[in-house]
Amino acid sequence: MPLTDLRRAALRVDARTPATRDRALDGLRALALLAVPLGHWMLGGFTVNADGELHNASPLTALGSLAPLSWVLQLLGIFFLVGGHSAHHSLQRARAKGATTAAWLRGRCVRLLRPVLGVAAVWALLIPLLRGLGLPEATVRTGTTLVVQPLWYIGIYLVLTALTPYCAAAGRRLGAWAAAPLLAAVAVVDLLRYGPWAEAMPSWLSLLNLLPGWLFGYQLGVSWAQGRIGRAGARTLLLGGAALFATLLLVFHYPASMVGVPGTARTNSHPPSLLVLALAALQIGAALLLHGRLGRALRRPLLWLPVVVVNLSAMTIFCWHQTAMFTAGALAARLGGAVPGLTTAPDSPGWVLARLAWLPVFALLLTAVGHRTRHFDGPWASRTLKTLGAAGAALFTAYALGVV
Repeated sequence: MPLTDLRRAALRVDARTPATRDRALDGLRALALLAVPLGHWMLGGFTVNADGELHNASPLTALGSLAPLSWVLQLLGIFFLVGGHSAHHSLQRARAKGATTAAWLRGRCVRLLRPVLGVAAVWALLIPLLRGLGLPEATVRTGTTLVVQPLWYIGIYLVLTALTPYCAAAGRRLGAWAAAPLLAAVAVVDLLRYGPWAEAMPSWLSLLNLLPGWLFGYQLGVSWAQGRIGRAGARTLLLGGAALFATLLLVFHYPASMVGVPGTARTNSHPPSLLVLALAALQIGAALLLHGRLGRALRRPLLWLPVVVVNLSAMTIFCWHQTAMFTAGALAARLGGAVPGLTTAPDSPGWVLARLAWLPVFALLLTAVGHRTRHFDGPWASRTLKTLGAAGAALFTAYALGVV
């Protein structure tokens, strides 16, 4: 698009944006959303064996020095902060119009689940098609694993959304301190599973961190929407989170990577450890302190335009970015070549540089896929389409549960 046309488009979008729109909130959402594909594309790789089978591989296995990159690309604290803030205001608007909480929740669930059902239904068709084209079963399993990786967050998000009224009540009563019991709960579980008595603890104990771990940022988002977190609270989150993060990393020797590393006994992300919450507090504190400055910057039409585009494409980006990367990897494996940064082992700085060169290709593939699949985000008008989509999603779920 010529620069003059881009400027015209930016000016049109800027003119249509209500003056009351919180542009900084949309900017934070866009940042958190873009971190998801960038994180998966930079911290995930492929290898191809002698049989031409494509397998997932992590550069963090050989390149531990990349772990700090995960501190920047893992923005789930911001993701859930914005989610809690938006959900609270959405619920308030719905109630003002006379809608019940149940009706509001049903609407939110439908909007979130439509794109998920869409990607699952399409992959239910792709699995036999890929087999018919001669792709090895291991390659198909690799693609399925990649697709499922981000989708489980939708389930967590739905649970948190259902808890919005309770988060609102806690926020009104305690303000930012409503998140403190969640932090304490995760700390207790970590103490039990990593302390000297860890061997006597049941294997399922870590699962107790799932709800409080991800609810932490969401609760702060609700309290923020209620106006219960000021600049002093934001500074406390920033400095307290940074201090806790450094202590856990340097004194208690938590794993440095914020994402799972194959072959390691401990992980910070599945389920979240106390280090994840420390990083979330740091990120959230910084976001709150920079909120005003970010909002002013996004008054510039050329900066505001990409934020709008990303927000309008949020679920498409979230659901389909792994399919884009898999498409490139599977095609390279099918052609039989060892492609640097794509199907070569992610074990050298050269791989990192080559993978950076592949990012625009992944983005173009995602754009092409998104152009064809974006209709899944809107209402499904046809009853037949709804039935086929649900059936396809059920088939894909059954397959995914067997291989992931």
